[in-house]
Amino acid sequence: MSWDFGDVRVSRVVEQVVPLPVEFFSGATPADLTEPALTPFVDAAGLLLISIHSFLIEAGGTRIIVDTCAGNAKHRPLVPMFDQQDGPFLTELAAAGFDPDSVDMVVCTHLHVDHVGWNTTLVDGQWRPTFPRARYLFGQGDIDFWSASSDPMHSPAFEDSVRPVLDAGLVETVAADRTVAPGVRLRMTPGHTPGHMCVWIGDDCVITGDVVHHPVQCGHPEWTATGDGDPDLARSARRDFLATAAQKKALVLGTHFAGTSAGYVVPVGDGYRFEMA
Repeated sequence: MSWDFGDVRVSRVVEQVVPLPVEFFSGATPADLTEPALTPFVDAAGLLLISIHSFLIEAGGTRIIVDTCAGNAKHRPLVPMFDQQDGPFLTELAAAGFDPDSVDMVVCTHLHVDHVGWNTTLVDGQWRPTFPRARYLFGQGDIDFWSASSDPMHSPAFEDSVRPVLDAGLVETVAADRTVAPGVRLRMTPGHTPGHMCVWIGDDCVITGDVVHHPVQCGHPEWTATGDGDPDLARSARRDFLATAAQKKALVLGTHFAGTSAGYVVPVGDGYRFEMA
């Protein structure tokens, strides 16, 4: 699956789709998931469908991976769906034309466990950078926060999926909005994490990261998600994001949206809804 924006192409490779209870969002109830427009994003049991995938960008000869999912062989006992995976992600990445040696840049919208896993692979018992020719771009706020954290879920991911690329000298930190390739710009959207970023393709398309986790939040931007580090700042970032995406009529590529992951934020009354493209 791919989308073209002038000379920029965006594709997607899915690692897995996982169901989560509605309680993932504060204030949400099962009744909130019954709207027909949400059917592609909710399973038959009424659980939220959360897709774990990477977006691949080709822009002006630069090849970029945005977020690297959960990864294989990672010790994640607190998250069984990510624990000791043995999936075909790299094979599928290569089939999409992104052999690891061909990747120029890896952008992690933030440094949570499900966004950094394929930064490294296990080689002879050591975690090595999966994309040895790439620059890895991480938010400075996230580096500062997670390097000093003892959080039982995300700190192990920092140690096996972030620190090895830091030690290899492959990391560039991002502290402000920044153009990284022709037509591709990182915009800081802190709240979910201190260094969270979204990725814009001109004004035509935006990759959400976790500023929005699920289409239901388009109608309920006040709902915070499990893992929002600063709930008030996350709400503010989400409201600003939705207003901007709607005003620009940008194609929204949801980092965790199931189905095609693609659609538009449409104003409805004093709020918004998500309409699939």
